[in-house]
Order: sequence, then C-alpha cells, then structure tokens
Amino acid sequence: MLKPRAHLLKLGERLLPLAARTPFTLQRIALERSLNQVFAEPLADHAFEALEGHWMRLEVVDLKLAWCLSCDRQKLRIAEQAPVQVTIRGNWREFLLLASRQEDPDTLFFRRRLVIEGDTELGLAIKNLIDSLDPDLLPSWLWKLLQGAGQEVALTGRAQPVGA
Repeated sequence: MLKPRAHLLKLGERLLPLAARTPFTLQRIALERSLNQVFAEPLADHAFEALEGHWMRLEVVDLKLAWCLSCDRQKLRIAEQAPVQVTIRGNWREFLLLASRQEDPDTLFFRRRLVIEGDTELGLAIKNLIDSLDPDLLPSWLWKLLQGAGQEVALTGRAQPVGA
C-alpha cells in the first residue's frame, strides 16, 4: 500500500500534465488571483520590486508549461508572451523542491536542475526573493501539502537535471 505522500505524488504525476491543456486565459486568471492574494503582504512591502518593469519567464519543461511574470503597481501580472529579460527553467519536481524548501536554491541552480538564462543579475534577485519569502504566507494546508510532496520527492531522489 502506498504511503499518503507517495500516493499524493502519484496523483500529481497524473494530474499535472493536464494543466498544459488548460486554456491560458484560465491559467492566467487562476495564477494572478492566487499569487496576488497569497503574496499581498510582500507585494505591499515592495518585495517584488526586482520585477517592476521587467518580465521573467518561468518554464516547467516536463509539463510543457510556461508563464511570463512581472510586477506592475504592486500586483503580479501573468502573460503568455512578453519581452522577457530572464528565464528560469526546470522540471516540476525541482520547482516543488524549491517551493517546499527541501533543497537549497543554490544547489538546484549549481547542479543545473534549475537553469537561469538571460539577465543573470535579475535572475539571482528573483532567486533570492523566492528564498526570502516566508512559508507562513501560504495557507497552512497548502504549506503542509507542499512540504509533504517535497519530502517525498527528496526521499525518492527522482528529481533530475533540466531536459533529462
């Protein structure tokens, strides 16, 4: 019998690829609303100022998902295409390890499991921003879910370099 975290990971492996079939407009609406709500406090404190007037592309290679992200007047904005200055690319498991704090961001980038291309100074500022965000900003159920799934990925060691 699968452990609950292993079951959750298996379910994620089946459901996450369906996100690529979701119309971009729905992805944008869901992401903008969620991100702006969850990060309302850091946005009000200008924590995302590195993205003011700049676009970052976030690519989840193995899921064939990508979003362009910017900050405009203390609101995060999502676009399908934009004149990006930096791209951060990786597989979903690596982003999960990053979000759940199961792996140090520097290790993920050093081992090329996450890749920054373009304006590396902006990319490093964004990496530092992500690393500085307080997990307590997330609803407790979501943080527990992320931690559990991240721990399972860390235990199974199935995270891989980009493109592998």
